[in-house]
Amino acid sequence: MDSTMNRRNFLKGASMASLYAATGVGVGSTPALAEPQIKRIGGPKLKISLNAYSFSKMLNDYKKDPTKGISLFDLLDFCAKNNFDALDATGYFFPGYPSELPTDAFINEFKRRAFELGLDISGTGVRNNFTLPDKDKRAADVKHIKQWVEVAAKMGAPVLRVFADTQMKGQSWQTVAPDFKREQVEDWIVENLKECADCGKQYGVIIGVQNHGDFLKTAENLLHLIGRVDSVWCGPIVDTGYFVSKDPYEDMAKVAPHAVNWQIKTSPFGAESGIKTDLKRLIGIVRTSGYRGYIPIETLSVKGAPYDPFDAVPKFLAEIREVLGTTT
Repeated sequence: MDSTMNRRNFLKGASMASLYAATGVGVGSTPALAEPQIKRIGGPKLKISLNAYSFSKMLNDYKKDPTKGISLFDLLDFCAKNNFDALDATGYFFPGYPSELPTDAFINEFKRRAFELGLDISGTGVRNNFTLPDKDKRAADVKHIKQWVEVAAKMGAPVLRVFADTQMKGQSWQTVAPDFKREQVEDWIVENLKECADCGKQYGVIIGVQNHGDFLKTAENLLHLIGRVDSVWCGPIVDTGYFVSKDPYEDMAKVAPHAVNWQIKTSPFGAESGIKTDLKRLIGIVRTSGYRGYIPIETLSVKGAPYDPFDAVPKFLAEIREVLGTTT
């Protein structure tokens, strides 16, 4: 079957899933999606990466005052000491973000140090919001993503993580675009992502769209949007902590065959939840999909609770490795 037919089947399946979700049909009644967009060969192959956001406070502290916190170079050393395969180097923590781009000199030194430590750069990510009614603000975010596509290419990062919606606490797409219907807002997002995907194609960087519990709450939401963008240079990132549904694992399983990357969180119900991720079930989903690539892990601080990434990350990493070593 050629790529055009695969795409047509994918779009049909994703649209049907969205239709069933909109009409209130239960998850168990939703028809299976069509053949996965990504045809994988050789069975699953998983490599562990660290999402830099696990150290967000310490990295931000360093940006404000180099005598405090840790630098991205320190984080590379941490990854090497703990035998990670890669670092997901989130853009927020680079010098000057968001108003300035990292210099070529900084990028090259960062790449060189990662190489010396035997680490890959599995991806990077930026902030954006395509649900804003102000077209100029959305255009500015498109420009921002395009600039970081070039940064990602220079770093050798194959995926640039972006959002569809707001990440502001206490806000949602309905509050930032109160006078518009979902269909109208989705049209904005699709138009903007298409432009970003075209830029990604030019530089060899895939635009990875992350579900974040707002406009993209479910697998149907995410796959329907990706289907409308209709580009092999734009695919879903499975954030295991941000599906808003009765059983987030079912959403993970639906998106997994199409995933271009992952974010493995400590809980499927958000950072504030005390319910731990069922790693055996999750890794089973990843392997069943045939995914080959990086599974970045991310630990998060909880308001009012002590959090030390130097303790939390190695513990979560050990749990992941144990499951990987005892399951097939």
